[in-house]
Amino acid sequence: MREAARRRRTRRGAVVSAVSTVVVLGGIAALVLTSQGWPSVRATFFSWADFKEAFPDVLRGFWLDVKLFVIVELVVLALGLLIALVRTTRAPALFPLRLVAAVFTDVMRGIPTILLVYLIGFGIPALQLSGLPTDPVVLGGLALSLSYSAYVAEVYRAGIESVSSGQRAAALAVGLTSRQTMRFVILPQAVRRVVPPLLNDFIALQKDVALISILGPQEAFRQAQIFASSNFNYTPLVAAALLYLCITIPMARWVDRLQARTARARTAAVAA
Repeated sequence: MREAARRRRTRRGAVVSAVSTVVVLGGIAALVLTSQGWPSVRATFFSWADFKEAFPDVLRGFWLDVKLFVIVELVVLALGLLIALVRTTRAPALFPLRLVAAVFTDVMRGIPTILLVYLIGFGIPALQLSGLPTDPVVLGGLALSLSYSAYVAEVYRAGIESVSSGQRAAALAVGLTSRQTMRFVILPQAVRRVVPPLLNDFIALQKDVALISILGPQEAFRQAQIFASSNFNYTPLVAAALLYLCITIPMARWVDRLQARTARARTAAVAA
């Protein structure tokens, strides 16, 4: 009887959710589609002819976004972990490195990412020094790597410091060195705990890759801008937005699942 009642409540809840969703979305759609300016908005933002014309070039530009995102993500993971390890070390001889890491983190997090792209993208070539990169894609990737490494370093550091000090003491007691303790005991636990917030940062990074367009590379957003400015129709920008959504929405849902799984695991551990 109890199981049957639970199933009835579940079905009733699903029906209520479906009906309320249809009512709300239907109301919003009716409000938009019957508005006085909808024909103009539809022609300006949702032109199928302009979408078909612009989409191939926007898609080619989007592959540059994807490649740059993957490379920057790998750099950020490694550099952020290195900065976090430096900031968590307690060796007196490494105090200068800790100070540099703390200053780097504060400065890179304090400067807006778009401003950092400007400063690095136009400032480094202005130095006219041999050996420095001048490719705007490389410079844009460098700016994004520096900015996001600061954020990711703090995520790593929070994960490392969340591991109980008893874990470290137990590892040292069985004969592991401090380095082995960090590598085999602390870091595996810390990384598992910070996977969801790390993925949230990378969702933001995937969107911020479009900022390199201010340096000139013809990635998805830049290609869409070119089409939009040539015929004063913003449908290509919608096409670019849809491509970003194809990446960010699956990543967001994956993060939700990981967070739910982590919460269940912690609840089970507490109950045990």
